[in-house]
Amino acid sequence: MSYQVLARKWRPQLFSQLVGQEHVVRALANALDNDRLHHAYLFTGTRGVGKTTLARIFAKSLNCEEGVSSTPCGVCSACREIDEGRFVDLLEVDAASRTKVDQTRELLENVPYAPVRGRYKVYLIDEVHMFSGHSFNALLKTLEEPPPHVKFILATTDPQKVPVTVLSRCLQFNLKRLSREQIGGQLSHILEQERIGFDDESLSLLSRGADGSMRDGLSLLDQAIAFGGGALQAADVGAMLGTIAGDSIHALVEALAGNDAAGLLQRIAEMSELAADFATATQNLLALLHQIALCQLLPDFQPDDAFDAAQVERLAQRLAPEDVQLYYQIGLSGQRELSLAPDPRSGFEMLLLRMLAFRPEAAGSGSNTRKSTQAPSGSPQSNATTSVGRKPVGSARAPTQAAKPQPIQPEEQVTDPSRWDEFAAGLRLGGIASQLANNCVFAGWDGKELRLKLDPASRQLRVGQAEKRLLDGIRSVLGAEVKIDFVVGTSDKETPAMRQKRALNERQQAAEASMAEDPLVRELEEHLSARVVSGSVKPVD
Repeated sequence: MSYQVLARKWRPQLFSQLVGQEHVVRALANALDNDRLHHAYLFTGTRGVGKTTLARIFAKSLNCEEGVSSTPCGVCSACREIDEGRFVDLLEVDAASRTKVDQTRELLENVPYAPVRGRYKVYLIDEVHMFSGHSFNALLKTLEEPPPHVKFILATTDPQKVPVTVLSRCLQFNLKRLSREQIGGQLSHILEQERIGFDDESLSLLSRGADGSMRDGLSLLDQAIAFGGGALQAADVGAMLGTIAGDSIHALVEALAGNDAAGLLQRIAEMSELAADFATATQNLLALLHQIALCQLLPDFQPDDAFDAAQVERLAQRLAPEDVQLYYQIGLSGQRELSLAPDPRSGFEMLLLRMLAFRPEAAGSGSNTRKSTQAPSGSPQSNATTSVGRKPVGSARAPTQAAKPQPIQPEEQVTDPSRWDEFAAGLRLGGIASQLANNCVFAGWDGKELRLKLDPASRQLRVGQAEKRLLDGIRSVLGAEVKIDFVVGTSDKETPAMRQKRALNERQQAAEASMAEDPLVRELEEHLSARVVSGSVKPVD
């Protein structure tokens, strides 16, 4: 007996076997069981979500020899013939191949005649949006008032192209894209029934590759089984799909967090040796950045099963939220431009290098990948901070993380208010926790409880996960169990964030003044009526 592909072998035969379309199944089942049948139905949705399958089950329910119901017997001659695609009263039409009006009229000529074998004659018109305007006009009258023994089922992936006059004559059901969990669950069930070995990561890769379509998922599953020699392993599935291991994407983001351009290029070279699909790699990078952003903002967020929760958590602590958002925006733009690059690898390299080149800088901003620019204590430059502006491509990048606190007694680190900036930077925090620390000033310490005054404009930073990370960092540095008491209120002292902003403004003003006094600029203004574009001057370290 010849092999039957999984998409056909496991096509649902009953409404109860259909995955993910409960809202449609419920409406159709109630209509069948309560004899409230409409004469025309329109099923819409992306490819592979069950439009044709639903139509065939509906036709079977109408013509089952046991009677009209939502649970056809499946064993009578009518049910078997419909399942086998040879039921004379189920007319399946591909609208894409019958776009001419003459063909539509020929199809409708037999509508008045009674069914040959069944109770109802069912017209299933797939991709109905491909009909021409004249074909739709020919269909309208029949569609509105067909004989009682005729039911029309129209299916389309593009309902926007179906005339409103047709839509108004049908009951419309929108089928949903299937979630990765729904696809993965069905694939797991099929593999268990087929007695084929698999691992969770391989199912996750297939579910993601299916992109909301169960049929695509089953086709990929067939291909993966053949590729893996009868079993599913994540490495084989990844190679088949042209994807790369999640560790490689995590390593790329680690290199971004460390401002390591050489490391980025090395990782990309390793990916190229494995013949990676860089378009897919870009999608995976964006997906990881999305998970990191959610982890930073939602205290109890659990990453998707396709990602390593510990790695996502660690990257969420290392990266500042503004960096993650910038990387995501650059990634989206770069994804659209990838096809325009001389080759996919160079386009992917430029995408990641652009993320580094335009990365915001902020002293003590919370990313523990930022290197220190703080001068030794007591030096004239000990209070200097760096720019938070974006630097143009090609400009030298100044390291920005404040130095780790000097090795003094733990209590001295928090009881000396002048050292709070240094102490907060040394906690090596990331994300919202870092912002929370930088928008506070020291307010008191009794040996067990640290009191911090939070700038009222930043009260939204007090989320549970950020407070927990800050507390854990302080306990780690002090080596003792301490508590934090936050007081929201204004203070006559500058918070680290305020100090950074003031330093930035001073540097910006100094840069603009230097530009205005530059002899070449003055000469251009005098002889060529040139003007410096407002906002174009940025301090460069």
